[in-house]
Amino acid sequence: MNAFEKEVKERVQSYSKSNGLLNAARQFRLESIISRYSYNFSALGRPIIQYPQDMVAMQELIWEVKPDLIIETGIAHGGSLMLSASMLALLDMCEAIETGVTIDPNQSKRKVLGIDIDIRAHNREAIEAHPMFSRIEMIQGSSISPDVVEQVQQIAKGYERVLVCLDSNHTHDHVLAELEAYAPLTSVGSYCVVFDTIVEDMPADMFPDRPWGPGNNPKTAVWEYLEKHDGFKIDKDIHNKLMITVAPDGYLKRIF
Repeated sequence: MNAFEKEVKERVQSYSKSNGLLNAARQFRLESIISRYSYNFSALGRPIIQYPQDMVAMQELIWEVKPDLIIETGIAHGGSLMLSASMLALLDMCEAIETGVTIDPNQSKRKVLGIDIDIRAHNREAIEAHPMFSRIEMIQGSSISPDVVEQVQQIAKGYERVLVCLDSNHTHDHVLAELEAYAPLTSVGSYCVVFDTIVEDMPADMFPDRPWGPGNNPKTAVWEYLEKHDGFKIDKDIHNKLMITVAPDGYLKRIF
């Protein structure tokens, strides 16, 4: 770790003790969810329902891990697929510069695998027409149905470095089932990122039209999964650095 990296690490760790920052971030998260702030952004032209901070965190993780497969549950408009695919393209480009061996984009092994119970026709059409689509594969079906889980597990067997992102149905039981199915596919040193754990920290009346809420959400699923299974730890440094994130306690690093 060089001097700059040490300085960043120390500064980030101090944020967890800063009441001013913590309170400001907590208030922003509350107000921004009410105002649907995270619906305002896009990645390579496709809407992505995320905070910009989490988008930056994901590109940092992809650069660090250098995965050859990214598994994502939840597709929506496809923005997250595009962000991931573009990072995989950059990894290929950088490796080509370093090695002098050019990779045909259509022949790259690196892939984003997206799963969604309902890939709407207009979204599928836009995703398939996008220049990044050669790096994307989609499966329509419930992410926890046995046949879909089997498909994903078979695909993952052909890859060495796997990163997982869970962002579909946010109920406790659904996310726990996703974790049971897909977290074991995460490579050692890589991450399983569980989005929308923030639901646990929101007021009980924040999601009146949703089946999830405090006590029944991705964070409670993460807690139960970690109680039952070794091999992962919550990377608190990411949460402390971002301050504003939909995934507090959701960045899970596989350590063995």
